[in-house]
Amino acid sequence: MSVPYMLFSWVPKFFYSQFFITPPKPTQDCTGKTIIVTGANVGLGKEAARHFVRLNAEKVILACRSIEKGEAAKKDIEGSAKRPGVVEVWPLDLGSYESVKQFAERARTLKRLDGVVENAGMLTDKFALLEGNESTITVNVVSTFLLALLLLPKLREVAGEFNTAPTIAVVSSELHMVTTFPERKAPSIFAALNNEKEARMSDRYNLSKLLEVFACREIARRLSENRIPVTINALNPGFCHSELTRENNNIGVRVFKRLIARTTEVGGRTLVHAGLGGKETSGRYLNNCQVTPAAPLVEGREGPAVQEKVWKELAAKLEEIQPGILKALERRA
Repeated sequence: MSVPYMLFSWVPKFFYSQFFITPPKPTQDCTGKTIIVTGANVGLGKEAARHFVRLNAEKVILACRSIEKGEAAKKDIEGSAKRPGVVEVWPLDLGSYESVKQFAERARTLKRLDGVVENAGMLTDKFALLEGNESTITVNVVSTFLLALLLLPKLREVAGEFNTAPTIAVVSSELHMVTTFPERKAPSIFAALNNEKEARMSDRYNLSKLLEVFACREIARRLSENRIPVTINALNPGFCHSELTRENNNIGVRVFKRLIARTTEVGGRTLVHAGLGGKETSGRYLNNCQVTPAAPLVEGREGPAVQEKVWKELAAKLEEIQPGILKALERRA
């Protein structure tokens, strides 16, 4: 499917959604729940965390690269919600696998963990290697699912102890629909993405979001197959005012953003909805707080084979980073 055709079919839906649909304000009671939100010192993550505090969560953990910025966000959130002592700030750098491991190890000490909203990500048009992969792939894909699977044993434990169904929500994007993903035809997808000479960095963010959708679907399939009571979904917050485009100072982008972007608070609503999503959302792509078909490349005839290839390579990479990590997806005896 060509890029012009995909844009022709996607653009009208995008503008309709931005101008005529407003995701509902979350009202679900979160009493007793502990929620982790990554990238929560600014933007959508911060507003999602604010909603969780407002909804009576017992503990909301802001996972941030900058503790200083995280503490400022904590003060603002607790002040606006008038609920002191609820928010904690923990260090997490998705550019470092060791940081991800240390964060997950600390999370094992929590009394309970009911939801993880993986909001942290990056958008750049500059090629750079980080932890052996192109930086966008490292942060948006490898570290995102490294964290998800490292936290899965704790989520399973909580599900059994408290008779709940914890959720992992991965913040994807509707831009996953506009990449043709030619690297899928290479002998190794990740090796192709590490080729600086052929890197299509203008499309890299879109592609990383497509890989997230594929990975969520495959993990959900395995969770269901092995009767593991944990939900994982991928969501689109829409085009919002956030810090994601901070590297792009193009005046056209700024004007476009001013004209059509959703407020950060409204975008944060979609993160909360997905983070509290039930089993009916597992493996699904959520748009405007509703289950929606993902990209044709995902849902179409080629989808299962591409999903299998993506997962096989990603799983091998995760197992190399943390031997035994895939056991979290296996059925217990």
